[in-house]
Amino acid sequence: MADHADHVHAVRFYDDPGSLCRIVGEFIGRGLESGEPAVVIATPEHSAKVDECLRGRGLDVAELKRVGDYLTLDAGETLAMFMLDGMPNPNAFRHSIGSVIRQVLRGRANTPLRCYGEMVDVLWKDGREAAAIRVETLWNELANTHDFKLLCGYSIGNFYKGAALEDIKRQHSHLVSDTGVHAPIQ
Repeated sequence: MADHADHVHAVRFYDDPGSLCRIVGEFIGRGLESGEPAVVIATPEHSAKVDECLRGRGLDVAELKRVGDYLTLDAGETLAMFMLDGMPNPNAFRHSIGSVIRQVLRGRANTPLRCYGEMVDVLWKDGREAAAIRVETLWNELANTHDFKLLCGYSIGNFYKGAALEDIKRQHSHLVSDTGVHAPIQ
């Protein structure tokens, strides 16, 4: 895990997409309300639910997207930007995800970005556990050059057990409870 004092790379294991979207909506919404732009990289279904949660908080999602402070990307399409022979290419990851971050920040040097991602869950569901863990490490490496808070979602229906669960936890700084509380991983 990258050890930056204020770096947040949280994980939420979920079994109910509704609760996940509520937690993501809270995480992203709090940031948007504080002037922190946001990126959601998720399945189209989950992105739509997050948008709904944000609208429920009184945020004008269409306007936030129009001005570029809130961007939603399809997890599968985003993976295609940097995957090579079944594994993430580090240079392509840094270029593609770094470009997304720079696009949303638009030169705001001291503004952190909030990100939510499901790319790792998509990989895990496809049986590509090593690729998922590598994406997590690439996010941690990207934190050396970009200021962001990242929340990752993993469907517990994918049966993360034993060593695999520990591998996932090792890549994260915080574990998010079903109530949305972020607790540091020891």
